Amino acid sequence: MKVVILGLSITSSWGNGHATTYRGLVRGLVRRGHDVWFLERDVPWYAANRDLPNPPHGRTELYASLDDLAERFTTHVREADLVMVGSYVPQGVEAGAWVQRTARGVTAFYDIDTPVTLARLARGACEYLRPELVPGYRLYLSFTGGPTLERIERELGSPAARPLYCSCDPELHVPAPCEPRWGLGYLGTYSEDRQPVLERLMLDAARAWPEGRFAVAGPQYPEGLRWPANVTRVEHLAPPEHPAFYNAQRYTLNVTRADMVRAGHSPSVRLFEAAACGVPIISDDWAGLETFFEPGRELFVSRSGAETLRYLREVPERERQAMGQRARRRVLAEHTAEHRARTLEDYVLEAERGG
Repeated sequence: MKVVILGLSITSSWGNGHATTYRGLVRGLVRRGHDVWFLERDVPWYAANRDLPNPPHGRTELYASLDDLAERFTTHVREADLVMVGSYVPQGVEAGAWVQRTARGVTAFYDIDTPVTLARLARGACEYLRPELVPGYRLYLSFTGGPTLERIERELGSPAARPLYCSCDPELHVPAPCEPRWGLGYLGTYSEDRQPVLERLMLDAARAWPEGRFAVAGPQYPEGLRWPANVTRVEHLAPPEHPAFYNAQRYTLNVTRADMVRAGHSPSVRLFEAAACGVPIISDDWAGLETFFEPGRELFVSRSGAETLRYLREVPERERQAMGQRARRRVLAEHTAEHRARTLEDYVLEAERGG
């Protein structure tokens, strides 16, 4: 296939989780023989923080405006077998309408922020999608599965809403045996709705166990936040640095945004990346978690700092390591970027056949 993707960013992972997903998906598609073009709006905040200015897979092009986009890439969009428009693309409504007018192949909306998108649509405050555009996309690809997909079809008129989750890179996310620096670590951009859960599951545990060692990595945390003395703060880590951070932990913490907890079936990339590194996971709880990992066998679920501490201090080392290995096997069997590329191929074939 020839595939054209209009996404938020592939060149910069600063303050967003989109770049990691797109990098893996593009790599998986290219390795399976497809010609992939990624079109990214050139904006100053990503221009100043490009950790992959020249992605090695497919072809990446920056565009300055919608006029620039149409002037340079109309032929590519018209001739593509698949054109995807991602969530949070600047002027995504206008870009999506242009794609629907121009493309002759399958068109898709790739929602990496599904619960947020649906909430914004309900308020009439979504700047990158409008309800009237949804039926015009042949596929609605969603980071959230489960009942939400039926809702997208029923309420918004999507011809086919399908899950296309995040994934991991099995060549980058690998175990690296070393003496862990921290008992528990967390990797994630600051989010106001995630912070209370981070407080409850990690920081309360850190305060109750001064001898323990903890770490939080990610940008945009308010300067006024007060961290326990035994919590190390690490600023933004580029994706190639994620494995080293995971491997320096005995456990990694997964915390899910409130909208995604309410929707359920919304795994974060932390789950797959850490598991691929063989690092055991302690996660918050949400509907559908068990469809990705088996609680108690492939990860632990925590609802409080006391429960987190029980895992950190009472689980035998042999069982801790075995849990990490079980989760790694699950990820390599089901949740790599190549799995997502294959899934996308199947969806496109289904759409072309009118399924």
